[in-house]
Amino acid sequence: MPRPLFLLLGLLASAAVARAQSLPVITQNPPGLRWQQVQTPHFRVLYPLGLDTAAQRTAARLEALHQADGQTLGVEAHPVAVVLQNQTTVSNGFVTFLPRHAEFFTTPDQTQGLGTVDWLDGLAVHEFRHVNQFDKARQGFGRVVVPLLGEGGLGVAAVGVPQWFFEGDAVGTETALTRSGRGRIPLFGVGLRANLLSGLRYGYQEAVNGSLRDNVPNWYVLGYYLTSYAKAHYGANVWRRALDQYYRFPFYPFSFSNGLRRTTGLRVEDLYQRTMAELDSTWRAELAARPAPTPVTELAGQPASRVFTQYQFPQYVSDSTLLVLKSGLGDIQQLVLLSRRRPLSAHLNIVDSVAADSIKRHLPDSLARHVFTLGPLNLPDMLSVGGGRAAWVEFRQQPRWGQVVYSEVKVLDLATGRVHRLARGTRYTAAALSPDGRQLVVTQTSPGYHHALLVLDANTGQVLHTLPNPRNDFYQQPRFLADGRLVAVALSAAGKTLQLLNPATGQTQNLLPVANVNLANPQPWGDYVLYNSPQTGVDNVFAVSQKNGLTYQVTNRPYGAYHATVSPDGRHLAFHDYRATGARVVEMPLDPATWLALPTPARQDAPAGPYAEKLAAGEPAAPHITALLASPDSVGPRYGVRRYRPLAHAFRLFSYGVVQSPDGANVSLGVRSQDYLSTTQVFAGLLYNQTERTLGATGALSYQGLPVVLDAEISYQGRNAARYFDRARPLDSLRLTQWQVARVLLGGRLPLVLTRGKYLQALTLGAYYLGEQVYNYVAPSRSLYETGPTAPLHAVQTYLSYASQLKQSARDVAPRGGGTLLATYRTTPFGTALQATQVGVQAGLYLPGLGRHHALRLRGGFQYQQQSQYAFASAISFPRVEPDYLSFDRLAVGSADYNLPLAYLHAALGRVLYVQRLRATAFGDFARGSNLLAVQQGRQLVNQRFLTDFYNAGVDFWVLFNVFHLRTPLEAGVRIGYSSLRQQVLVQPLAFSVRL
Repeated sequence: MPRPLFLLLGLLASAAVARAQSLPVITQNPPGLRWQQVQTPHFRVLYPLGLDTAAQRTAARLEALHQADGQTLGVEAHPVAVVLQNQTTVSNGFVTFLPRHAEFFTTPDQTQGLGTVDWLDGLAVHEFRHVNQFDKARQGFGRVVVPLLGEGGLGVAAVGVPQWFFEGDAVGTETALTRSGRGRIPLFGVGLRANLLSGLRYGYQEAVNGSLRDNVPNWYVLGYYLTSYAKAHYGANVWRRALDQYYRFPFYPFSFSNGLRRTTGLRVEDLYQRTMAELDSTWRAELAARPAPTPVTELAGQPASRVFTQYQFPQYVSDSTLLVLKSGLGDIQQLVLLSRRRPLSAHLNIVDSVAADSIKRHLPDSLARHVFTLGPLNLPDMLSVGGGRAAWVEFRQQPRWGQVVYSEVKVLDLATGRVHRLARGTRYTAAALSPDGRQLVVTQTSPGYHHALLVLDANTGQVLHTLPNPRNDFYQQPRFLADGRLVAVALSAAGKTLQLLNPATGQTQNLLPVANVNLANPQPWGDYVLYNSPQTGVDNVFAVSQKNGLTYQVTNRPYGAYHATVSPDGRHLAFHDYRATGARVVEMPLDPATWLALPTPARQDAPAGPYAEKLAAGEPAAPHITALLASPDSVGPRYGVRRYRPLAHAFRLFSYGVVQSPDGANVSLGVRSQDYLSTTQVFAGLLYNQTERTLGATGALSYQGLPVVLDAEISYQGRNAARYFDRARPLDSLRLTQWQVARVLLGGRLPLVLTRGKYLQALTLGAYYLGEQVYNYVAPSRSLYETGPTAPLHAVQTYLSYASQLKQSARDVAPRGGGTLLATYRTTPFGTALQATQVGVQAGLYLPGLGRHHALRLRGGFQYQQQSQYAFASAISFPRVEPDYLSFDRLAVGSADYNLPLAYLHAALGRVLYVQRLRATAFGDFARGSNLLAVQQGRQLVNQRFLTDFYNAGVDFWVLFNVFHLRTPLEAGVRIGYSSLRQQVLVQPLAFSVRL
């Protein structure tokens, strides 16, 4: 599963200060947690105190899965550690080999993608399959690479395996071994289904590398169908045999495809084409067998676009106006108002005439209006409107401890446009307003994995009711009924149902039989509760009567109808209707006489979808595992528990031999260590400088378990450089000289994430001692940037780095709002022979450009540098076209960048290259440097300031591309610029960068 978006915030926090230290900051838990561990024969489960029941259950599930989960790969995984992270409300999990372990985030997903399987059970099946996939590398050439590189060698050996295989095969495993993996859920593949049935079949290059225009399947969807097709047609162990071929020698382009070809006769492109053809045929036959689609009317204000754009999760504000979520490849998530037919200002009626008049004054005469740009959403599915207000839930990270991620309710007053945060530091994962807007119902999962429904005061956030939940059922997507009762999806070991709950009495009533049917999004209306269900093979809207339990099919849409909502007058039903070009909000009359009555009792499970049953049939242990995962927590062994002390396990080697240094700049011979909780990182090794061709030794330690990150580095590095030994022109005595430098860096940094709303924000403060000593320096002169042989450097360097940037859409080429600030102070306060001082301040401002995805950056800075004995590296940006940095005692700089996309190509060059986008940055740099020099005037030396001005301009051209079917895109380019100092046009290559 993907890592949380908060890793991006960590990058913001560290990007500006990478020069100060090499070991990265990793998200941490607060230091006050008391950690425990459960040890089984094959797993070590680490967890904070209070999570004992869930930890025991997870340990037992993993142990039961140990042999079954890797059987079709021919793998029995080596023992592995699993960390349960319960301080965050992010629903996630991942496996890494740096160091080799897994992390499960214990807050369950609120979407219908969860299916009918317990959250932690689903993580166990999916993530442990990744462990087996990685351990498959311990064969063939991996037998050489893994001993040479340690656990990092698992990733090196698997470098040619596409990401779609890892994620798709894991989804296939959860589909085979559980009653409700994602392969059994129509929502999972709805985008691919819509593409094929709409005649949009993209080439393999675009499908595997992604698109900035079209909704191509992600790694999970594409991989599930490709791996499952192969299993269905070539046997359950086909990937075992294909990987056996691959690992014989994996280090050449298309080695994975060739391993598949030797096994099945198909290259990956052939596998893709055959899978798409079979899915197209299967889904067209299913579509033809269903009744004619329900007629609907699309709301105005949703223009067609060649770029994938969605309008989803509608909520009625008035009988003819809806609040919806707009998003897409060209749009960040935002709330917009849509009108049924007429301009919004003509008929908006929210609560009262005063509120309506207030909104009308701010509305353009149009059919759509932007309302609000959202922050990092927890659950966009749960947009809620009531009493002239809108409510949703956003993530909010604790500034220092990245593993502490709250989930807080935001309430928007639709009349005034004001937004307020209802309560601070909460763990609410879904929220819905009462019809009058005075109360909220929220879901919550505690750090101990206990699920609850709560009713809050919508003005103060005070908890009014906590509903009893003795069986610890998991509640999803609750809503208020008109009489104050609640309805929610309830998941238990037996399956899902719709449940009515009375906050006043605590009484509950099941509206549907508890069954293996994936229910979602209940919406009360009169005597009925509408809900989503895939009972017909495609998600549609259904209804159940509160009086007699009879059920009805309300909609029949070809790809899927989601998140129904009823107009205040009860005459219309709106929902978002899935399309290949993006979902659209549609309406239809709400008339029970047109509904299709379903048999009584209704079916107790949902159609399995393509390949699901064949996958299960190929797993001998599937019946046992499926039954185990449906059993209560009390079933299974209980393991011993003991205290886990992070400091006692601070050092754990995970890579050794030939390893990559943490800064990624050098290939080293050494070791890397990191504990499972990521509090302590260590690197030690020998480095080879490829530029100067010299050897060095270095060691670095970073302890991150305190509010201030403590860093220490030591190195001894050879230098090999050329010097002109002339004292006057012409400079013709160039000589090679060699020496050694010992370097010590000690200090700390305080990295803070301050994100609020739509702006990603980070602040880092740091202070370091830097000591350098030179040995064996025999040259008669030295550069101001180098420590002298008789004058060691003892310096202190401090910095403040702040970054704020507006969230970007996939098509944005640069931030369109925000700013940066970097302040640096370096000095030598210890009274030693080498004296120097530097002060630097640089600020930047991001602004929107003239075009939709254009962006302007303005930047300025000033630096003071003492020039007499030593010169620090520049603390501010120097004009870009100049190939060399020139030091001045005063330097003022300014620049303007205009970023714009040039073309979205989606062009493939055979199997080798796939080009997604061309972009450009036009820039202008100005700088004025000045030095105070002693000038002979007659018989006296007079200090005189000399000025040097730079007026540089140019254009950077960038191309975003993929090579050899690798999904992670690269970006490279060329700079063409004019240097006023050299008075010539220069062409400079721009280095590769990886686009995350």
